[in-house]
Amino acid sequence: MKTILFVFGTRPEVIKLAPVILKFKKNPAYKIILCNTEQQKDLSNQALNFFGIKADICLDIMSFNQNLSDLGALLLLKLKEVFTNNKIDATIIQGDTMSAFYGALSAFYHKVFIFHIEAGLRSYDNFEPFPEEALRNMISKIATLHFAPTSLNVKFLKKELKKSCHKNIFQTGNTSIDSLMYFYKKQERLKEIKINTYKITSKDKIVLITIHRRENFDKKRLEGILKAIVELSKYFCDFKFILPMHPNPNVKNEIKSNLNFCKNIILSEALSYENIIFLMRYSALILTDSGGIQEEAPSFGTPLLILRYKTERMEGVRQGFAKLVGTNKNKIIKEASSILAFPKKINKANPYGDASASDKIIHIIEGFFNG
Repeated sequence: MKTILFVFGTRPEVIKLAPVILKFKKNPAYKIILCNTEQQKDLSNQALNFFGIKADICLDIMSFNQNLSDLGALLLLKLKEVFTNNKIDATIIQGDTMSAFYGALSAFYHKVFIFHIEAGLRSYDNFEPFPEEALRNMISKIATLHFAPTSLNVKFLKKELKKSCHKNIFQTGNTSIDSLMYFYKKQERLKEIKINTYKITSKDKIVLITIHRRENFDKKRLEGILKAIVELSKYFCDFKFILPMHPNPNVKNEIKSNLNFCKNIILSEALSYENIIFLMRYSALILTDSGGIQEEAPSFGTPLLILRYKTERMEGVRQGFAKLVGTNKNKIIKEASSILAFPKKINKANPYGDASASDKIIHIIEGFFNG
């Protein structure tokens, strides 16, 4: 029996790892250990509950206004105990979070195989997004198996890694689409949700907004985004602008002070994954700096404006699902207005996957262990 350790700590990691975890748990040839660093304590545990999954180990590593250095040091110390107390054959990490990087680094220190899901994403700017771009680059240097969502991600990895590693690079699609399609089918008949005291129906004109990137917490950048939202809410007063707020108190206070007085802007705490799927499905437009939403929204043909200057997910931009607008107020207003004036869905296949990624990943891992 092989023992596989999953290390994760944020809601997106749970969403993207859940299809793989659930399928591995059905296979008696593997012992699965789930380690939640709790980098996003409430959100990660909410997502685990949503999938009916329970972590075996919880590290509780976050504290108020914690900096990256302290977080990294604490992750290494606590993960050392996990590897010391368990005989682990392989570690699976996803994406580019602090939990993913230090999970991989700890596995490397203990000479444990590292399987990297969502490998090969690149913006080629270490500060866009920060610190994720640097973290995923470093993971690639020590990973054993690389599961790349798209052919572009494979191309980047083959360019960076020596030829002897190329046989360990696999194009699988993104597991986020597996999770998305699973819950989309479950809620196919859902026509209404409730956010705060507001009923949101499938017939409403909706604009979904998410702002959570660390680089957009900069006062000038955040100000540009918020001013654009205010103006758009005035121009398009028949739309409901829905913004789930980031838990960072500084960001939340800034959002409230700028947007609370706008009648058709709905501010909420973090929404459930199921509610986010509903909103992505029925939105006329999404304004976001999220990587996950860039992958998921194309499944519903929903157009995106990316509130960043660079993205590691250029496939959606190239196929016309998304456009980079940064945080410039005038550019956001111009591009959003052109979409909202004549809303329409985009009728193309999602470039990030077809909901078969988790099956492909498990098949490859089984082949790896079987020689």
